[in-house]
Amino acid sequence: MAEREPISKVDTAWLRMEQPSNLMMITGVMFLGPEIRYDDLIAVIDNRFLAFTRFRCKAVASAAGYWWEEDADFDLRAHVRRTALPGAADFAELEEYVSDLASTPLEAHRPRWQFHLIENYRGGPVLVTRIHHCYADGIALIQVMLSLTDSDAASSLVLRSPEAWQARKARESGIFRRLAKPARDGLGSALELAGKAADEFVQILNEPAQLAEYTEAAGRYARIASEIADELAGVLLLPNDPPSIFKGQLGSRKRVAWAAPLPLDEVKAVSRVLGATVNDVLIAAITGALRAYLLDRGTDPDGLTIRATVPVNLRPLEHARELGNHFGLVYLPLPVGEPNPLGRLEKVHEAMEELKASRQAAVALGLLATLGMAPAVVQKPVLEMMSRKASTVLTNVPGPRQTLYLAGTAIREMMFWVPQTGTVGMGISILSYHDKVYCGMMTDRRRVPDPHAITRHFKDEFDKMLYATLLLDPESIADAELAAAMLGVNPTVA
Repeated sequence: MAEREPISKVDTAWLRMEQPSNLMMITGVMFLGPEIRYDDLIAVIDNRFLAFTRFRCKAVASAAGYWWEEDADFDLRAHVRRTALPGAADFAELEEYVSDLASTPLEAHRPRWQFHLIENYRGGPVLVTRIHHCYADGIALIQVMLSLTDSDAASSLVLRSPEAWQARKARESGIFRRLAKPARDGLGSALELAGKAADEFVQILNEPAQLAEYTEAAGRYARIASEIADELAGVLLLPNDPPSIFKGQLGSRKRVAWAAPLPLDEVKAVSRVLGATVNDVLIAAITGALRAYLLDRGTDPDGLTIRATVPVNLRPLEHARELGNHFGLVYLPLPVGEPNPLGRLEKVHEAMEELKASRQAAVALGLLATLGMAPAVVQKPVLEMMSRKASTVLTNVPGPRQTLYLAGTAIREMMFWVPQTGTVGMGISILSYHDKVYCGMMTDRRRVPDPHAITRHFKDEFDKMLYATLLLDPESIADAELAAAMLGVNPTVA
């Protein structure tokens, strides 16, 4: 890239959202094994990660706005750091270390990303990643992280020429399409119009005067503009989320936690039997976990519904490898007050279906672009107003089903946490990898000091739907071996 180029208005908005109580970075953890050489990791990151030249740049403010400027003093080893955990170097120490990193700002005078290689963790080496949201959204970062890996250990050590990168790009387009398909078949599919619908929505929202230029499709664009105006009014008129222990004054310290994984095949079986999507089932399970946490704390959740902001991919597939943020947000009601697990699933499914028919995501992307152009003094109160309408951020990222290798070693498990904005103090992340589903949480210590007390309920709440499925209609699962595995019995003896 050129030595200097302007930062997009949406990416500018993410830069301005940074505040001590909510840092705008995506934090991830990869559990590796059995060992990894630091020099091999450095070489792979230099060759593959920095092939995306924006990662050599820092965000610089000027009177005209923000710019990407190449860091003249760039030092890769300042971004890829070796570290060791104290004490027993076990799970408790790892969790505390990641929580500290999630609470610590990235250095503004350097490109805002870091890799932290923990070499003494008892379960094997661990790589913690931190990347500021201004660089890219989750869909783009999937591509970035995929580019660091290969399907076998030897290939993952190979350093590639620019020509090889072009060949790999062509091969990976099919992989990315498979990974992005669940997102586009979900909420994103409702936004498909001829051409690049999201770009058109944003242009109409920010420059309505240009509607006249679309002479051949004036009626169509007038309808879209009307729908966007109605959706915008609906979003702005949403009442604030009801009071709960999840909402309130935030501090500057975060806590992270993650749950034991679920088998993806079991989740798919439950979704198929109950006529819901995999997303619906997982969101219903985490909603049940939030309810269980409130009950554990002696709070009556009956009748309570809170909202989650859910990112929706608006990135055209041909732009999959481009960095930057190309997603909108929708407000999803979580029926925490519903005591019946199947009742929760039904309500989540209905809410998701309603959102698929809405323009909320495109409206949110347009708002971010508008706020990126507005003075910072305007952006803050608007973002705070919007954040008062939700209690959590919830994101679901589909990952590869096969084992991946990084710098000569296998990635055994992975997890990530997304940032929250404004007065939102809780983030929920769902990730599938290697035929398992992982759920993680990031919470403000003032609001929820013990997120493990929520994530430990995740499997229990899924199991309620699992067993209810078999009790309601055991013959609907055609695969006898899968049904037996779900019940924990041996089909050859049963």
